[in-house]
Amino acid sequence: MANPIDPNHSSFSFSDFPEDVQLCILSFLPLSEIANFACTSKRFVSLCRNDTKLWSTLCQRRWGSKTQINKWGGGKITYKLLYKTLTQWENLIGFWRHSGRAGLSGQCPRLIVFEWGPSFVSGSRVCPYKNGTYHVAKAPFLWMGISPDGQIVYFLDLEGQTEIPSGDFDSWLEFVCLDQNLVPANVNFMGKDHFIVEENSNFWHSCKSRDVLKRSSSSKNLIEDSDQVIESGNAGSLPDRLRKKEKERERQGMRKWEPEHFLKVVDCSPTPDKPLQGLWKGISGDMNLNFYLVKYDEIGGIICQRIGDLSSSYTLVFWTSEPMLMESPFSAEEEHIYEDHIHLQLFAAEDQVAMTGIEMVSHILHINSSCSLILPSLVGSAGLQHGEGRVWQYINGTFGFGFLHDHLIIDLKHVIQDGHLLDSVNLLH
Repeated sequence: MANPIDPNHSSFSFSDFPEDVQLCILSFLPLSEIANFACTSKRFVSLCRNDTKLWSTLCQRRWGSKTQINKWGGGKITYKLLYKTLTQWENLIGFWRHSGRAGLSGQCPRLIVFEWGPSFVSGSRVCPYKNGTYHVAKAPFLWMGISPDGQIVYFLDLEGQTEIPSGDFDSWLEFVCLDQNLVPANVNFMGKDHFIVEENSNFWHSCKSRDVLKRSSSSKNLIEDSDQVIESGNAGSLPDRLRKKEKERERQGMRKWEPEHFLKVVDCSPTPDKPLQGLWKGISGDMNLNFYLVKYDEIGGIICQRIGDLSSSYTLVFWTSEPMLMESPFSAEEEHIYEDHIHLQLFAAEDQVAMTGIEMVSHILHINSSCSLILPSLVGSAGLQHGEGRVWQYINGTFGFGFLHDHLIIDLKHVIQDGHLLDSVNLLH
């Protein structure tokens, strides 16, 4: 603190700083502290409402490297609304799995991944692409964005055929509403790890009473409260074409999308203290690509489960309660066990070098056979392997596992890295 008696020192209050400096300081504070600060004076209330400087900076600092902040809502929404929306949607990024039985729609994907787009968030179906390869197929499932007047919009892509928006989202939104097989939806969040998707049957009616896709010339974003009725416009106008599409949909007797529940696949990536943790993909003995979820339990064990494409439940692959960690150099016995196994990765990807030498292994863990003794509830689980096995951790950060009785090694690779789906193939028919 400055000494008030010493003439060589002077004190400054926050108000003495230039406004740009004040806004810069505020942009580093959490929202709770910004709200508290706004209560201190009328001037600071105005400062905290500065959308083009404060809220724009908050959005840019948090999501600027992931999406194009200025393109959301056609650049016509407030950054405060954008901040509020993206804060809620940010938790979606990553993998989710379907929970429960599929409804009448019959088109519910079992595993979906959410990714950032330039001015939207997209959820895509993820499934194995071809036998014997590590490629995964990705097809659109759910589109999430903001219209220029601040309307939050969700669309289900039942056919997985909609092209990824290349321009601004509001232009794309108008196009797909008219010419693509999309179903308006609502997304209801049940905490951080659970959401429900259901059809928005009132969307077409709201389009009749108010043009939610109109291009506003104002920079204000808040949704107008007026229920202005749009009279029938010119032939081929947007409201008229929306009515036509709704009548066509009714004529075809399209069934509604039944509400579906999705649960987040948590801990999808390894950490320094949990190197095997995460969502992985590996090719099994039948040359089919499967997804595997590896977790560390509360008593120090490791659980490996397979996420089936045709089943919403997990299938237990192996579980070890007390993994014995061995480091290089390994014994001749362990080298023989490793070399005696068949590595499917050699046949899985032509552009990869197969890991066939023990020198590629950094650590080895034992898979014990005590699962049925410690976890009686798992006895008889489909696919559960009983007997001794090994987990081989490779120097590149991936790993493989196998049992001593079948001589196969399932080498696992990352499914997602740094928020990007690896080895993905877009399926647009």
